[in-house]
Amino acid sequence: MLSNIWDIVLYKPLVNILAFLISIVPGGDVGVAIIVLTILVKVILYPLSQRAIVSQAKMNMLAPELNKIKASGASKEEQAKLTFELYKTNKTNPFSGCLLILIQIPIIFALYYVFLKGMKFDNGILYSFIKAPEHINMLFLGFFDIGGKSLILAILAGFSQYLQAHFMPQPAKPKEKTGSFQESFAHSMQMQMKYIFPFLVAFIAYSVSGAIALYWLTSNVFAVGQQIYANKKKHLDITPQ
Repeated sequence: MLSNIWDIVLYKPLVNILAFLISIVPGGDVGVAIIVLTILVKVILYPLSQRAIVSQAKMNMLAPELNKIKASGASKEEQAKLTFELYKTNKTNPFSGCLLILIQIPIIFALYYVFLKGMKFDNGILYSFIKAPEHINMLFLGFFDIGGKSLILAILAGFSQYLQAHFMPQPAKPKEKTGSFQESFAHSMQMQMKYIFPFLVAFIAYSVSGAIALYWLTSNVFAVGQQIYANKKKHLDITPQ
């Protein structure tokens, strides 16, 4: 049952989109097809990712209001209620960023599965209106073999992950004595996302394939551009409790 859902929702659509893109890009360059596919995915997820960016920026701007609630002397239940109302009033979801990551993980796994099984567009896997590409070129730009491991693409994927974390809204640095556990945890997670996660991304990208590294690189570059644009257009109104 789960395998059928996987094939219908992710695997087969991904294979068919790749087959179509490979058949129309110059020279059947699979790398170019992956870049176009990644951009299509990011465009589809744009409203969700934009909401996550705005939500994170609002979370940082709400820090003073959250501190007021913590310093009010109210009970834990009352603080939780006031915090929830503050989030609701300002239309902020602290878990929106996690949701975006959870949505993208299956896409990465599906793409990995496509290359694990090989670029074979037969056995009835293609839709009736999709033709199998006549030429499949796994040498991206005539240099990177994305069918195998690529150290350069893996390093670029890791560096792009660092840039993405660098341009994300930064949580307020907690005070040594008065900082809450939530603030300390958020700051710690931000530091790990910026300085540790890029190495993990590079390691995974190199261990899997150049195709995954290229997908990750393109996705991060798109995210960096989106974040820079959001930072320039940031106009947020905060309603205090």
